[in-house]
Amino acid sequence: MPASHAGLEVIVGSMFSGKSEELIRRVKRAVIARRMVQVFKPAIDDRFGVEVVRSHDGDSFTARPVKNSDEIVFLLERETTVVGIDEVQFFDPGVITVAKRLVADGRRVICAGLDLDFRGEPFGPVPTLLALAERVDKLEAICVLCGEPATRTQRIVNGVPAFYDEPVIVIGANEAYEARCRTCHDVPRRSNHE
Repeated sequence: MPASHAGLEVIVGSMFSGKSEELIRRVKRAVIARRMVQVFKPAIDDRFGVEVVRSHDGDSFTARPVKNSDEIVFLLERETTVVGIDEVQFFDPGVITVAKRLVADGRRVICAGLDLDFRGEPFGPVPTLLALAERVDKLEAICVLCGEPATRTQRIVNGVPAFYDEPVIVIGANEAYEARCRTCHDVPRRSNHE
């Protein structure tokens, strides 16, 4: 693969904005272009199956679950030219070094994940990956309350917004999260931490 095709692409947005769907679309196109593709995902995210990346609309692509970013390098096949990393926000900070190394080796790296946690704050390694990327796509969902474009992920616990001091990482889908716009996003007890 020519080095000119190497680079870092980052797809971000709230839950239900189509991040995994876009990642799947790009890696499927790479397969059509006869590129060797490998997709990785954090082992903790088993909502839709262990060895698959699946969008909320049901599209999927085979993925290798890993416990940490070092496993990506260990499991990477020499012929792989396109590397997908889904739910990148759940990875350790080492994923930044891994992505930089893969790009330096001439690979196309496509990361997808939440840019903001349920509190509306930058999530894990994503801000740094955004800064390093050649291409950034920020997708929007639809706010479930007002119908405007949604850029936030609202965690729901027993039918009400989760408190600021709840754990940041809780794996879930429709039962635990909603897409919300900035105005409708609500984080009780935030002022205690500002």
